[in-house]
Amino acid sequence: MVTGDAEFLERLLAMFRIEAREHLNVISAELARLEKGDSRDQAGSIETMYRETHTLKGAARSVNLADIVSLCQAVESVFSALKNDRMALSPQAADLLQQTVDYCFRLVDGREPPAAATAHVNDLVRRLDGLIPVPGPTAAAMDQGPPGGSPDPTIAGTERAVSRDQTAVADEAEPPDLGSGGGSAASPAETVRIAAAALDALLLQAEEMIAVKIATAQRMAELQELKKQFDAWKKERQRDLSFTMPRTRVAAGQISTENFIPAFGARMMALVRAAEDDHRVAASLIDTLLDDMKKTLMLPFSSMFEMFPRLVRDLARTAGKKAEVTIDGGEIEMDRRILQELKDPLVHLVRNCLDHGIEPPAEREKKYKPAYGTIRIEVASRDGKVEIAVADDGRGIDIASIVSAAVKQAMIAPEAVAALDDREALQLLFQSGVTTSPLITDLSGRGLGLAIVREKVEKLNGTVTVDTRPEEGTTFRLVVPLTLATYKGVLVRVAEQLFVLPATNVERVARARREEVRTVENRETLVIDGRPLALVRLGAVLGLEAAAARQPVDDPFVQVTVVGLAEKRLAFMVDEILGELEVLVKPLGRQLPRVRHFMGATVLGNGRVVPLLNVPDLLKSAVKQGPSLGVVPAVAAAKSNSVLVVEDSITARMLMKNILEAAGYQVQAVVDGVDALAALRSREFDIVVSDVEMPRIDGFDLTARIRADKKFADLPVVLVTALESREDRERGIDVGASAYIVKSSFDQSNLLEVIGRLI
Repeated sequence: MVTGDAEFLERLLAMFRIEAREHLNVISAELARLEKGDSRDQAGSIETMYRETHTLKGAARSVNLADIVSLCQAVESVFSALKNDRMALSPQAADLLQQTVDYCFRLVDGREPPAAATAHVNDLVRRLDGLIPVPGPTAAAMDQGPPGGSPDPTIAGTERAVSRDQTAVADEAEPPDLGSGGGSAASPAETVRIAAAALDALLLQAEEMIAVKIATAQRMAELQELKKQFDAWKKERQRDLSFTMPRTRVAAGQISTENFIPAFGARMMALVRAAEDDHRVAASLIDTLLDDMKKTLMLPFSSMFEMFPRLVRDLARTAGKKAEVTIDGGEIEMDRRILQELKDPLVHLVRNCLDHGIEPPAEREKKYKPAYGTIRIEVASRDGKVEIAVADDGRGIDIASIVSAAVKQAMIAPEAVAALDDREALQLLFQSGVTTSPLITDLSGRGLGLAIVREKVEKLNGTVTVDTRPEEGTTFRLVVPLTLATYKGVLVRVAEQLFVLPATNVERVARARREEVRTVENRETLVIDGRPLALVRLGAVLGLEAAAARQPVDDPFVQVTVVGLAEKRLAFMVDEILGELEVLVKPLGRQLPRVRHFMGATVLGNGRVVPLLNVPDLLKSAVKQGPSLGVVPAVAAAKSNSVLVVEDSITARMLMKNILEAAGYQVQAVVDGVDALAALRSREFDIVVSDVEMPRIDGFDLTARIRADKKFADLPVVLVTALESREDRERGIDVGASAYIVKSSFDQSNLLEVIGRLI
């Protein structure tokens, strides 16, 4: 029984965490609007926050989370005072309320030790209580004082505390408010909260029924083919009997045929008709069930967007900037799984807009722009897809800096730069390692954010593009499907192997004469719809050398599929195009989380497993193969690089040394800047990793001295320090540091990734 209670409590806590985050996101978003003066209905915003806090308090009490109950009670009292015009929302009050909301997030997620939580909660409650003005004699007499009494300020303060406790007791007994929201809210009978895991499992079961629909279609096709064969056999049999048998035997044969053939044919026809009916009924039921289940997982974009006002507020404060976020189209609904996958890309884009696009207030004022920068998130739905635009009104992107960074990272040859147009140059932003930031920080500068955005969006079978205008801003556009469960695919054959290409990426299929294939700059090309396209053998890209080498001479035609993604177009040659079909996407499993060229698999009606091709991977591989369409040569293993570690703490020094040596680096560790300069004069190093706060010569001074020496002008220097203020980061830029990593957010893989990129 105890075990059952514990399991129930765990499920209850899991439900509470989901609910609590929703309430806290609403409170945080409304606070941000009030703080910026964006709320058109200030009283309505305060009422919303008051109700959300009240509901959260009751939910927390139901799972015995006393700390959250105490904080909600204190916040509720502040909102009550705001409602009754007993106080105004000052910047200090708004900041303290946001701090309290942030701390509630920590408590909800279980990221705060109980011992530390109690003291911090008591401090927040005390400070929140201090926001509410103590009522004067007249107010006290009207508000709480007994008739004919003589209120005392001390007593009034005590009465307020007692009033809070009485309210807490009353909360447990008060009836639900069924009239809130002007009657627009759904009644309890119309809504239900279901665990996401249960919905996912139910949807997967419904999706499995697609295989039944496919199988019934296959059975129907087989029966139809069998009937055709039987009809042909019957005609042939009758003709043979007429010409080869004596008349007497024909008569006998006709007797048995007249009894068997009609009966068999009638049964066959009935079976075909029954199979057709079964298929229609099953297909209709499955499609309806699947559509209904998809709707249960559809969520409005606003359910995720509520986090962005607080995110922008916090990031802007950290970066010393002013910014606000506007959202349009938040009511559009889509698959919750896609929303979840889009969360990280959208956070990356918002951070990118704030860090690289929005200028500091002083710079914006010089450009006659408002001090507050604007980040716009716009959502639109069309043709079964969703387009999300994330835009800022900042300085725009310096295309020349992008190209320079790409050349430095050897992603494009210097002689190829002149042939790039602006759109092609902007696509370099999505290459891993390309960044225009002069310094790597824990916020940005590694050139990974946009690469992650593209990878995640393409994983959803979507696209991402960018457009920019100098001093006007930058816009990123993401186009993704509404649902993930099924999609249309084009079934193709290469040798004896079948593959499925996503129909959304197949612009057209075509058949061309072999003599129409031309060779341009050692690459086969084909003119389709008046434009030349590179022609690539799909078998060669997938490593099916035997299939790629096969050149059938008896067929004067070649079959191709024109595949496109964003600005890229290629024609893939295949042996046969078998048609379009609806496929159920099956992941490859945890054992194969990432397989080049493949995004999953599907099962055909005959039980055959067919791989689903990953179009972005195919295009990358086709381009890398170059003119010869041969095998890409393997990159030689990098030599063992040497690292100079500068750290005065013996514990930190040994930890850093062990981490780097385990990663295969040669490491020399010294205690301060003086020893580091001596080590640099005695031998060569590929990179320096240094602390900042050290005796004799600190990290800033060491970096400046390294940069002052022409011999070490290009030597990367990574500063790993506890100093995390904006002024310290800017000083790191000024002295010439290549990366600046804060110890409070230190991560081993993060350090190794930064070192690997800089070397």
